[in-house]
Amino acid sequence: MKSTVDIDLDCRAVVGLADEYPAGFRDPEHSHERIQLLYASSGVMSVVTDTTSYVIPPQRAVWIPSGVPHEVSCRGPVSLRSLYIDPRYERGEPYCHIVEVSQLLKALIIEVTQIPLDAELTDRDEQVMSLLIREVIDSRKIPYAAPMPNDRRLVRVCREILEDPADQRDTNEWASMAGMSRRSFTRAFKRETGMGVAVWRQQVRLLEAISLLSTGAPVTSVAMDVGYESPSAFCAMFQKTFGVPPSKYAF
Repeated sequence: MKSTVDIDLDCRAVVGLADEYPAGFRDPEHSHERIQLLYASSGVMSVVTDTTSYVIPPQRAVWIPSGVPHEVSCRGPVSLRSLYIDPRYERGEPYCHIVEVSQLLKALIIEVTQIPLDAELTDRDEQVMSLLIREVIDSRKIPYAAPMPNDRRLVRVCREILEDPADQRDTNEWASMAGMSRRSFTRAFKRETGMGVAVWRQQVRLLEAISLLSTGAPVTSVAMDVGYESPSAFCAMFQKTFGVPPSKYAF
């Protein structure tokens, strides 16, 4: 991702950057002294923190508080808009979360990233930034995330599933990978994530499905790609989880 080392991020309330990234790009774990709002105007990103894994399709953005270690991956080509926001605004939003990007918020994000970094701010620029911050804080939060465990043995299993949600290994095999008995593994996994490994994998599969659907992939191929044995089983679980069939899921 574009380096911020040579950029004065404290020069204004919001600093906006725009860049293009190829499929498969990965930015290793890092953090920022400012709040970061990541928005892909096209393409799909995944963001992993110590506590949660997120999938961010178009028309969504992720709010990352200052100092939170995270890594970013691009599923396909991504047009990225990254905002660095004064940390004093964390008082209302202290945790990572996904926000819905309305047409107004999208326009404000794009407008801020077009303000030259070496230019003196006009009254209009400052008003745009103030409105953007208000819109971000007021935006609807979206639960597109899977909680991450702290135990490194469990993290290893979770990262394997995140890399390939269609992986069909069963609980015994995951426990073996973690170097734990089945009983210890299932208890630890539920204690640290709040759900069993099968439910967690299902959540990851649905998040991956959202990612693929947002690129225009057909429902049948998405169902197979994320590990479902039939499109009907996939559609039923998608409808149960999100309240709409995948064919009608709009971004």
